[in-house]
Amino acid sequence: MAPRPPRTTAGFHPWRIALWTNLVAGILLAVALVAMVNYLSGRHYARFHWQRSLFAQLSKRSLRLLESVSSGIRVVVLLRPTHAAYASTTELLREYAARTPNLTLEFVDPDRDMARTEQLVRQYRLDGGECLVFEIGGRRQTVPADALVETVAPLAETDAPRRTFRGEQLFTSAIYALTQAARPAVFFTQGHGERSPVDFDRRTGYSRIATRLRDENLDVELLHLGEAQAVPNRCALLVVAGPAREFAPFEIAMVRDYLDRKGRLLLLLDARVKTGLEPLLQEWGALVGDDVVLDDSRTLSGRELYVTGSPNHPITAPLQDLDAVLFLPRSIRPRPADGSADKPAFAALAACSAKGWAEFDPDDATVDFDRGVDIAGPVPVAVAIERGPVPGVRVQIRPTRLVVIGDSDFAANGGLMGANADLFLNSANWLLEREALIDLTPTTLADMRLVMNARQLRALFASVVLGLPGLAAALGLGVALLRRKRP
Repeated sequence: MAPRPPRTTAGFHPWRIALWTNLVAGILLAVALVAMVNYLSGRHYARFHWQRSLFAQLSKRSLRLLESVSSGIRVVVLLRPTHAAYASTTELLREYAARTPNLTLEFVDPDRDMARTEQLVRQYRLDGGECLVFEIGGRRQTVPADALVETVAPLAETDAPRRTFRGEQLFTSAIYALTQAARPAVFFTQGHGERSPVDFDRRTGYSRIATRLRDENLDVELLHLGEAQAVPNRCALLVVAGPAREFAPFEIAMVRDYLDRKGRLLLLLDARVKTGLEPLLQEWGALVGDDVVLDDSRTLSGRELYVTGSPNHPITAPLQDLDAVLFLPRSIRPRPADGSADKPAFAALAACSAKGWAEFDPDDATVDFDRGVDIAGPVPVAVAIERGPVPGVRVQIRPTRLVVIGDSDFAANGGLMGANADLFLNSANWLLEREALIDLTPTTLADMRLVMNARQLRALFASVVLGLPGLAAALGLGVALLRRKRP
């Protein structure tokens, strides 16, 4: 074979100059194109979620709230990476930051950044525990880390407890509270055997739901009607939870006067208990039955009633995939129409199925539907009532709102299962006209684990540590050998 002539480097031929010019121009055009694409994508972009979890997908309510906040939002995350909600919290907060340029994040590990942790404790007067601090315009709201994950009791004894992540609910609520002038006050009536928000008993107490109300940035207080002259003006919501004795006439007059002042009332009335409020509710278009609503198709033991909320009302529309559990509820039915122009609007929130009925003699040994006596299903057990301006008249009048539920056990400390807490909180937020916080329901935490035995671990180690690098080395060696064999 004749030897190849030696290459010469003297001078540049015109075709070489053209080749290099074309190469440089192509590189410059590619750089310019990448810069233009990055510029346009930075100004006009769309975010897509491909992950299975829904923790980082903000609801429309949260997005509208973020758009309405013009001031800067600062969030300090004082949380250990080992916390059960750390990954979900980080992912969700980064989504908040991506949705608004006004939000800044600072993550602080209490174990590694002890100096910064002490500084934050002094600056925000924290108790030293893990928490998140939201700050807008010098005002701040603290979210304790213990509230991020909640264990919900199962609906059935054979089911495992369900863990829910309440990140968006707490974070949006904190931002919403910082944009409001004051915290609304929720008053629980006392003196008639009602449930108490300071009672920690599992069967009778309401301490857990009171904590949830405080997490919603509401003040919780007690009101003894027998000792008061009127319902305080700063009462944004009056809660009557499971009274066991009748109200006195002057107390009923105080409640009536409060409603006439555009008040908001949440009534939880147990079955077979006469409270004296029945005539007042008739004035508002609701008939409280002296009965117990039963439904063999929606019960396990016969004492509870599984209900799915109506999709046509803001309170229950977000709860379509969840069941609430009421315990021997009573019926709340609409009063027959009387043709008045200002008749309150009556909406059923939950009811038994067509197979259920309202039983007027639950003490009978053989409880069954008695035609002509009992009321066939579906029978409402929770209703929302609203009276506002006269239809057709454009007047800015704050409406009066009531929510009546035929059971109070569902919100007790031991009864918060399924969608019970959501039903109570959504009712409170609707009554307070805080619709921005209604559909922020918790997300179930899925325990995703990859379990492997020793043989599978060794195979994974060999394929990742030895196999992939070995494959790359083999390909490189093959390419080198092919190039050496070329003439």
